[in-house]
Amino acid sequence: MTNLWISIIKPKGQYAKWLIFLTLVGILLLGTTGHFEILRQYLDTEMMTFKAGSYKISAYGFLRALVAIALIFWVTAIVSDFAENRIGKIKQLRAANRALLSKIFQIAIYLLAILFALNIIGVDLTTLTVFSGALGIGLGFGLQKISSNFISGIILLLEKSIEQDDLIELNDGTFGFIRKSSARYTLIETFDSKEIMVPNEEFITTRMINWTFTNSKGRIEFSVGVSYSSDIEKAHALILEAATEHPSCLKDPEPKCFLRNFGESSVDFILHFWIDDVTKGRWKPQSEVMFEIWRKFKANGIEIPFPQRDLHLKTPDIMKVHDNGK
Repeated sequence: MTNLWISIIKPKGQYAKWLIFLTLVGILLLGTTGHFEILRQYLDTEMMTFKAGSYKISAYGFLRALVAIALIFWVTAIVSDFAENRIGKIKQLRAANRALLSKIFQIAIYLLAILFALNIIGVDLTTLTVFSGALGIGLGFGLQKISSNFISGIILLLEKSIEQDDLIELNDGTFGFIRKSSARYTLIETFDSKEIMVPNEEFITTRMINWTFTNSKGRIEFSVGVSYSSDIEKAHALILEAATEHPSCLKDPEPKCFLRNFGESSVDFILHFWIDDVTKGRWKPQSEVMFEIWRKFKANGIEIPFPQRDLHLKTPDIMKVHDNGK
């Protein structure tokens, strides 16, 4: 039943839509030029008039209002479809943003159509101000989160701070790709194929890392420990060599290796190198560079130490006395 009413208010067929529109226009013109005078004499009488307080409407007036309202909604449907097609051709916006903008326009134009329809059937719009004010307050409290997420979605649409297929990271550790944006939530697909629906408000009120906001480059860093007995100058050169030889490593900015700390068991270096597309993953190039460092260290006699502890046993004095007594 709902689908039937939707199809009546907003027909889908292009030719049927224009045919019904022209038919309604013709009926309205015939009525205004007096061609339905006989019909008006039968229907526009006291007996055929509905009264409710100070409001009254005849059967003839009801039919005229019905035709006018239908005409308004069909015009609205035509304008809405035209605007939707035009918005769909704006390639600067992603698909989700185009859909969101289209929905906002449809809501606005149908709201105007409803107001025109109420005015045509004789409803005094000024009497709705108190009711609409109370309704607005109720909706403000009851739908606060929904309206906040909706407005946040519009802000994201205008700012373009996140786009489809962007790689983002949230404060709570959620890390993945933007797959869909809607009026209420944004869908994030994580690397383990989880689909997380995050309210749009989260992207406005909390910190967010967008790894691909202006470019897709990403930096990889990890520590390498070298034994004190090894040649640390040689180790430094081998670490840089392993990073530079990797095909994903960028030449600009070039890899950097720094001596960071003289630890308890090792001399600690930290390596920084950049890859061109962080969306392809950072663990694989990091793993491959670490494997290459291991191979180069083995070939050149550089030792990667593991933590060691010296254990000193102290013999208690009472044990010494007992041993002397023997």
